[in-house]
Amino acid sequence: MPTHASRRGLAAAELAQFERDGYLLIPDLFDPAELQPLIREIEEVIDQQAARLLAEGLITDPFEGEGFLTRLTRLTAQSDKVYWALAGGQHCGRQMFELIRHPRLLDVAEALLGPEIVASAAYRIRPKVPGFDHGVVPWHQDSGYFEATCDRSLILTVWMPLVNATPENGCLQVIPGMQRGPVVTHHRRAGANYLRIADEDLWLEQTVTVPVPLGGVLLLSNRTPHCSTPNTTDEVRWSVDIRYQGTDAPSPALPAELGAEALARA
Repeated sequence: MPTHASRRGLAAAELAQFERDGYLLIPDLFDPAELQPLIREIEEVIDQQAARLLAEGLITDPFEGEGFLTRLTRLTAQSDKVYWALAGGQHCGRQMFELIRHPRLLDVAEALLGPEIVASAAYRIRPKVPGFDHGVVPWHQDSGYFEATCDRSLILTVWMPLVNATPENGCLQVIPGMQRGPVVTHHRRAGANYLRIADEDLWLEQTVTVPVPLGGVLLLSNRTPHCSTPNTTDEVRWSVDIRYQGTDAPSPALPAELGAEALARA
C-alpha cells in the first residue's frame, strides 16, 4: 500500500527486520513528484556550472539539450568540475535542506532513534556516472569511516535514489546479519578515495542486491556492510544519502556539545 501520507513511522515487522538484517527497504515512502524540486535544484547547479566552464574555456559544449539522466555524463567527459560541484557534501541548496527535514523521513528516523534526532552534516549527493571511477564504491561499513566511539551507537543512513536504482545502474548490495558483529578492518588502496573490506572478511555468499524504485528509501545501520553495483548503462544513477542519530550518540561530524540548532527534531 502506498505510504505517501503526511506521517509515516515503522511497523513492528519493519523494526524487527531492521534489527535482524541491518537494513530495511521502504519502496514507496515518497511520491516521485515530491523529489522533483531537488532534481530541479540539481539541474540548476549543472546549468550554472556548465555555463561557467564554457565561459572559462574548460568545456566546448554545455550539452543543454541533454536531460537529467545523461547530461552529467557528457559534461564529465570534458571536465569533472561539474561532478565535483555536486558530489559529496558540496551541495547545500534549499531543497536538499527540505528533504533532510522532511516529516516522513524524520518519522522513520524517530522510530529507530527516539524522539530527539540530529541530522548529520555528512549528507551526500552521489551521481554514479557511467565509466567514471569516482563513482565506484567498494564493500564497507559506514563505521569504518567513523571514530571508534561511534561504534556502539546507531547512526542511521537513509539511501534514496533520484532515479529507479537497479542492478544495472548501480543499486546497493548489503550483507544482512554482519552488523551484529564487530566493525571489520577497512583498508585503503594507494590512490583510492574509499576504504574497503577485504573479501575474506565478508560473508559474500549472503549478499543481497536491493533495487530501489524512485520514491523508495533504503535504511542502513552504520555497521551494515554495503557496496554499489557497477553502472553498466549509459545513464547517471543519481542518489542521496542522509544520516541521522540520536542526541546521545557521539558524532564524527559535529561537536560533542550539540546546540538546539543542530536538532532535526526535538
